[in-house]
Amino acid sequence: MKTPGKGTAALRSGVKRLLGRAGFDIVRSTNNRGGVDDFLPFEATMRAARSAGLSVGDYIDDVMNGTPGATQSTIDALRALGVFSSAPDTVLEIGPGSGRYLEKTLKECAPGRYEIYETAEPWADYLVDTFGVVAQPTKGCSLAATPDASVDLVQAHKVFNTLTFLGTSRYLFEMARVTRPGGRIVFDAMTETCLAPDTMRTWATEGGDGHDSYPAALPRRTCVDLFASLGCTLEASFLARMGVASTEVLVFGKEA
Repeated sequence: MKTPGKGTAALRSGVKRLLGRAGFDIVRSTNNRGGVDDFLPFEATMRAARSAGLSVGDYIDDVMNGTPGATQSTIDALRALGVFSSAPDTVLEIGPGSGRYLEKTLKECAPGRYEIYETAEPWADYLVDTFGVVAQPTKGCSLAATPDASVDLVQAHKVFNTLTFLGTSRYLFEMARVTRPGGRIVFDAMTETCLAPDTMRTWATEGGDGHDSYPAALPRRTCVDLFASLGCTLEASFLARMGVASTEVLVFGKEA
């Protein structure tokens, strides 16, 4: 197994070197509304994945992040927890990016509707064309285009560790709002469970320069208490690999 990457700054540098060897160059998208396409350029990534003979998701896990199987291991854990066994008919994902979690979610269940809120327009267009999902208008940290209590499964993977505390907080309120009674909310965050002293030292010395708020910590107790006040109960949690360490995946159920 490859050693995990060393933070977003190191990741960007490594990706640029890898793509450069294949004859590609990383440039900032001119039609991007801000987001994953700033450091995961659509066309270059797609060409590099094809050149490597990998799916986009596997290319990002195996080559770019240096964490082979990381996405699938999260999906496997969610399956074991019964997240997909209720056959969610409506799924919403915040910040799907390249769609590596989206694609594997669709293999686990067959929702009649899959909504995405993605700020990187090239990736959003790709996901709509490839998977037939519905790209909702994305503005700020709102899920305004989605009605109250209308979604069976709301998820966000590797998103909240890149946002400010207020941005994440606004999304958490929105996730609870759009989830139907009996539905589930799944997301990962860099909680105190992931931040032992040795891990903090690793981030500080090997995690690169980061970008803006990345990597951003979020107190676990804050999440649990907030969702409890919104009628949601923590059902399970587990660790998932990210960068030089891990994040904690939290699974909440909304009271029926």
